[in-house]
Amino acid sequence: MATEKEMSKEGEGEAYPMKGGDGPYSYSKNSSYQGELRNAAKELVSEAIVEHLDIVKFSPSTTIRVADLGCSVGPNTFFAVQNILEAIELKYYQSQALNSQIPEFQVFFNDHVSNDFNTLFLSLPPDRRYHTAGVPGSFYSHLFPSHSLHVAHISTAIHWLSRVPKEVLDRSSPAWNKGRITYLSASDEVIEAYAAQCADDMARFLQARAQEIAEGGLLIIILLVRPNGIPHSEVNLDIVQDLLGSCLVDMAKKGIVREEKVDTFNLPVYYISPQEMETAIERNGCFSIERMERVPPFTYSGSTEMAPQYLTSKASAFTIRSAVEGVIKAHLEKRSWINSLTPYPKNLKMRFL
Repeated sequence: MATEKEMSKEGEGEAYPMKGGDGPYSYSKNSSYQGELRNAAKELVSEAIVEHLDIVKFSPSTTIRVADLGCSVGPNTFFAVQNILEAIELKYYQSQALNSQIPEFQVFFNDHVSNDFNTLFLSLPPDRRYHTAGVPGSFYSHLFPSHSLHVAHISTAIHWLSRVPKEVLDRSSPAWNKGRITYLSASDEVIEAYAAQCADDMARFLQARAQEIAEGGLLIIILLVRPNGIPHSEVNLDIVQDLLGSCLVDMAKKGIVREEKVDTFNLPVYYISPQEMETAIERNGCFSIERMERVPPFTYSGSTEMAPQYLTSKASAFTIRSAVEGVIKAHLEKRSWINSLTPYPKNLKMRFL
């Protein structure tokens, strides 16, 4: 899997896919939390499709086209697709006017060009009842022909920005984020720069989907959010990444990496709030919000949601590594950063005691 920084000729931004392959640090072996979140949202997704997918507006001979955006590598994407297709089939069965005729399905798996599509397609379910295709490219860009999709789905991916805000890397800017890799505990200028980048990305994401989704179709977004009114400093997801930053700072102090490299490194991640999401949709003006709900609480390894018990486990370090290895290696340009994850679970435990 390629880990180098990609810059699209269309200005899509930076691309750092999840860790490919099927090794011990791969995303496919360390994405069970995302899978549990998907399972918890399964019923909500099914209900949304049955209630709001307007198949009457589709031609009887239409092949139903579904896209999973930011699919990474299996198995989560396959389970999500299966749930979507089963809900669409149920919708057709319940529609007496269309004689319950089930159309063919075509599924598009999308992620960055350097995503490990080889592993993805080698692990396709052998009993699948749909045609498949890979669509490389940023989901912040226009990926499909106009009005060609009936369901576009994205889960736990949209917190990845298209790029790090330029202001936080500018030494002359009030938003210069020296000594940190996130906006947590940073100045208001840094937080505002991240929020502005997120708003710009969401505008491009929604505009692209508005062009691609057919009349009567659905856009389904499952995302990790910061609750309305809650400061970033109190969001566990932000705290986890900030602790990763402290590990990199320690590496710089020990001379493992140059301090300048750490000072110029920031994660292209921002956890949007529901209110910010609503504002982005309203500004776009092409979508109506049919449902916006919190995913029901779920149990993961004996703890509820992102509780401290989960965050202190060794699995957390593996999960974070599978997600950020590409972006950190591309910036530090050496493998020694991996050693920083050795004390990572201990740091998490100390933070939440």
